[in-house]
Formats: sequence, C-alpha cells, structure tokens
Amino acid sequence: MTTETTYDPVTGEHLKDWGHRPGKQFPELLARANALRAEGFGLVKIRMELEGEIPEVPPTMDLRATSAVPFHENIETGDADEEDNLAKVRQTMTALMRVPTIEAGAIMPDACPAGPVGTIPVGGVAAARNAIHPGMHSADICCSVMITDLGHADPKAVLDAAQSVTHFGPGGRPNGKRFTVSMGLLDAFRENPFLNNPKSLRMAQEHMGTQGDGNHFLFVGRSRKTGRTAIVTHHGSRGPGAVLYKNGMAVAERFRKELSPSTPKQNAWIPADRQEGQDYWAALQLIRKWTKANHNAIHQATVEAARAEVGNRFWNEHNFVFKRGDLYYHGKGATPAWDGYAADATGLTLIPLNMAEPVLVVRGKDAAHGLGFSPHGAGRNFSRSEHRRRMGSVTPEQMLKAETAGLDVRFHAGAVDASELPSSYKKAEGVVRQIERYGLAEIEDYIDPYGCIMAGDVPPFWKDKKKGRRA
Repeated sequence: MTTETTYDPVTGEHLKDWGHRPGKQFPELLARANALRAEGFGLVKIRMELEGEIPEVPPTMDLRATSAVPFHENIETGDADEEDNLAKVRQTMTALMRVPTIEAGAIMPDACPAGPVGTIPVGGVAAARNAIHPGMHSADICCSVMITDLGHADPKAVLDAAQSVTHFGPGGRPNGKRFTVSMGLLDAFRENPFLNNPKSLRMAQEHMGTQGDGNHFLFVGRSRKTGRTAIVTHHGSRGPGAVLYKNGMAVAERFRKELSPSTPKQNAWIPADRQEGQDYWAALQLIRKWTKANHNAIHQATVEAARAEVGNRFWNEHNFVFKRGDLYYHGKGATPAWDGYAADATGLTLIPLNMAEPVLVVRGKDAAHGLGFSPHGAGRNFSRSEHRRRMGSVTPEQMLKAETAGLDVRFHAGAVDASELPSSYKKAEGVVRQIERYGLAEIEDYIDPYGCIMAGDVPPFWKDKKKGRRA
C-alpha cells in the first residue's frame, strides 16, 4: 500500500515574500509554482525557478528641490485674513510641488489649507505623471453638485418635498426606507478588487439617497435668466467613497515605501501603469457613477414628491482625478473647466458660494494658468474653530437670522451649524471678481436663493458612542 504525499500549495503571500509584485501575471506564476509543487519541488527550489520573473526594482524617487516646479496663482488678497490664508496656501503648495510625480500646479480664488504642510489645499490642482494620489482627492471622493430645472414650481413646495425625501447626517438609510441601487453597478463593484468587499457593497446600498454632513446641502432657488425654479444638491460618494479612499491609501503607502520613502504619507501614489493603478482608476469611475446615481435619486424623489415638471439636469464633480493627455489632474475642490472633461459633460458647471448667495452657472474657459480648472465655491479664510471663537457671545440662531434674512434655511438635525453660515466663508463678491479677473470661467446664469437644507450641528457619532458606554 502506497501513501500519496501532499504538499501545502504556494500562495500569493509566498510570491510577495519572494519579491514578486501582484498583477495580471500572478495567476500564471501561481499555476507554475504549484505545478512544480505537485512534482515534489520544495519551496526553495520553486523560488529559485521563478526568480527570473521578479521585475527590477525601480530607483528611489527623491523629492524635488524647493521651487523646482512652480505653480500658478489665481487668487488675490484684500485684508489680513486673506493674506494669512494665502501665505499658508503658498507654503503647503510649495511643499506639494516637491513630490516627484508632480509636473504642474495651480490654486484657485477659493484656496485654503486642508491639512499638514504639503497637503493639497482646497482650491488646489496638481498634475501628476503616471500617478494617482488618493490623498489628493481625499475621502470625499467625487464631491459634486447637480442641478435640475423644475419649471415654475413653487420654491417652498419644492423645499418641503426635498426635506421629506432627503437624508443628512452620519450613516445610511434603515431598511424599508432605502433607495434602489442598480444591480449592474453592484456587480461592477464586485468585479473590482478595491470595491469588492462587504463594507463597500453594504454602504453602496445603505447610503444611496443620503447627503452626509459638513458643507453638503440641498439648495432651492430661481434662475435669474428665466425665473424658473431649480434644485441643487451638493455631496460626495459617502461611505463607498470613504472605503475606497482608505483602501487606495493603503496600496499607495506600500508603493511610497518602495518608490519614494521621503515623500509625505498624504502624498503617496499608485503608479497608473501598474495593475493596482488600473484597478484604482476603474474604481474611481465606478464611484463616480454611484455618486451621480445618488444625486439623481434625491432629485427624482423630490420631483415626484413636489409633482414638479422636469427640465434640464446636469452635474459636475470638484473633488476628483481627471486624465488629460498623459497626465492625471487632481482637483481638490476645483471644477474642471474644459470641454469634454467627461463623457456626460454639458459644457456648463456649477459654483455654489454660500447659503445666502446665488449658485453660479458657468462655462469654463480652460485657462492655462488654471490648468483648465475654475473654483468650486467660496472657500474659507480661517478655520471653523476660529469662526466659533470670533462669534463671541452671539448665538448661532442670532447669526443665522442676521445673515440669511428673508431666506428659508433649515438644518436637518435641528441645531444651527454656525460654521456653515455665510460669515464662515470668503466673501462671495470677491470670488466672483477673481473668476472674472483671471478668466477662469464665463458666468451664464445665477440661481438666486430661496432657501436650503443643511446637515445641522450634531455631535460626532463617537461622542454618542461614549455617552452610551457611560450610561
């Protein structure tokens, strides 16, 4: 009687330990390795047999010299706060331009810092060669705005209808109140290694029809050109985007350690020509589709609840990565302003300013000194905490009344979030003036405000959890 000898199989972890990089070649390498294993070869012998397949390690990419890559400034200052803000933006952009993949940069009129020095600022654009930087689109991937013309519908009826169907705050919709997600889109998630995980798939369903918190809003106003009512929504890709960002940063960090250890962690990148880069690029396009569907779901539910007629509808993202030629343009709070930037681009884009000001409908001018971008909004000259400090004894309710007189402003959670009031943002007229001065876009219409819904001031979810534990 003979006993057949069995061997533990060679796995992908073995290949990575031996120096092989994950990619399309992995299945073939594993098949060859396990064929040798079945013939009785030991792991050491198999490793030696496959050594010729290990790609050469590229040379380490060092940070560029300071100011080796200049950046365009499309911003002016008029007071001490603006001077201080611009100094900080220049400092962080100068550091950002040292990243070895970056070939050009620009800042918009709404520029303001968004993290440690070297982090791309809000209102910043960075063009990279053969590199996708997850940290340069941040966790709020595909933060975007959509508008729908609702004819001559009553703005109050539209805002009431919207309030009855939209969802702000942390988390998603409970069972029984969820919006439908395309099965084709979910299947596409399952086919992408960055999105095929239980959390992404669950959140893709739970978060459809939600808008999150912070500066995300639902705005109702009237076109100055036509007098027709319009709804504008502002939000990003919610939970699915946040999970993709986390997974992308983990892969980018692995490449950072290999390719450029001196590059700050927030600027790690995934090489676009590697399998991981191709998969991440595909994942970004799927997240874009999900986000557009999310806007559409809220708009359509509002249309049906208000029994309004539907006119034109278009949208644009301002927190994303765009490929143009052989460069990857990272817009962090910056709106693409060139024709055909996406297959569904209409030539018109939206620039909201603050809840008491119009939403601008613009046509981009593809300005070279803006790297083909325009602002995404008003931006801030100081932080939310500094705004709260400057309020002094004035309450959020008093400030709301003074700054939004005549408007129907609602906070979904009930409590007023003072850091989202107009005084927390740069002056709208200044941003408009700079758009025109620098030739970044042509303003075609103004959607004057009737009112809006904001998330509202709610305790962070982790504070609620702490309270629960103490109780």
